[in-house]
Amino acid sequence: MPSALSSTPLPAQRAAPPAYAHPGMPPLEQDEGPALSFFEFWPMWAFYPPVMAYAGWLMLRHRGVLLPTAANPSFPGGGFFGESKAEILALAVRHAAEWVAPFIRVDRPAADAAGAGAGAHGADHAAGIAHETAAALSALQRAGIALPVVAKPDLGCRGAGVKLVRTPAQLQAYLAAFPRGASLVLQQLVPFEGEAGIFYCRRPGQRQGRVVSITLKYFPHVVGDGQRTLRELILADPRAGQLPHLYLHRHTARLDSVPAFGEAVRLAFAGSHSRGAIFRNGSHLVTPAMEARFDAIARALPEFHFGRFDIRFERFSDVQAGGGFSIVEVNGAGAESTHIWDRRTGLLQAWRDLMRQYRWLFEIGAANRSRGFAPMRWAAFLQAYRREKQLTPLYPATD
Repeated sequence: MPSALSSTPLPAQRAAPPAYAHPGMPPLEQDEGPALSFFEFWPMWAFYPPVMAYAGWLMLRHRGVLLPTAANPSFPGGGFFGESKAEILALAVRHAAEWVAPFIRVDRPAADAAGAGAGAHGADHAAGIAHETAAALSALQRAGIALPVVAKPDLGCRGAGVKLVRTPAQLQAYLAAFPRGASLVLQQLVPFEGEAGIFYCRRPGQRQGRVVSITLKYFPHVVGDGQRTLRELILADPRAGQLPHLYLHRHTARLDSVPAFGEAVRLAFAGSHSRGAIFRNGSHLVTPAMEARFDAIARALPEFHFGRFDIRFERFSDVQAGGGFSIVEVNGAGAESTHIWDRRTGLLQAWRDLMRQYRWLFEIGAANRSRGFAPMRWAAFLQAYRREKQLTPLYPATD
């Protein structure tokens, strides 16, 4: 450090870069509170037992373990577990096409498309992947969908296997890493950052349903100061620094590079809390116009009573006015009121909200059973359960 007699001036102190502003979203509060709630990343075995105990009581009360599978009779298994995203999206397209982001389903063959077996290597295997990629690109073109697209498994939850695919080479790499004999969805990227989960509920016979929960999804960023590496920025961030296992592995190629002053680096792409997205409770922001719009869409879907619309948008104010959004996924009976992962939600409140959700789910399933809709059979449920559990560890890493 120069002495008081030194003629060399001290360098001017550069101002700290501004915090990242999430376009189109309500402001993400930057107060002095804790970055995470104390239970936000508990393992499932620690968080869910009270909720599962309550669900068990509901099973006894309503005399039906698989009653939730009757909540949405038009969805495979009610959308409770192991359901096909593509089948539900196709149903939504048939009845509310203007609100659904275009997509196609791609079925990976059990053997190489070039004719070699599943254990093929070398040139035959490369030719098979190239053939599959060309076929997928042709299917996208026929559907009027251009790259970039979002690639995701047809069976899966919690953001498993979701990747942004910008180029044919990235599509080929995704297909090569995807398990054979399984299906995936390629969906047109909605080119806005705004994302939310809109939870809807309507009892059979009820004239109008309700938006009972809104989860605002914020994608974490760090902002460069021109001095620290990306690794240092992540580790110094109040939230990301507590969750390095969620972010560091996604950016291995540039962890030791120094982002420019003011450069925002997005740490996660998938809108899943367990994969690193920041969730906030936006239920207080519901408007009559928004509720009416989602009620109209839900009622257009045959026998849809309970679930969550995952949407993307340019401005949340447009969503509040009843428009300006695209549905990227419709989740049925297995959906969760994800506003509970807001850092400001207490543990008891989170448990209460989930128990309330399960009470509604079983009441709707019981009402539909009395209308003649039978729950899923055990054999079919176990087959779907085993299939999803078998495939999930095999999916490509999530962006």
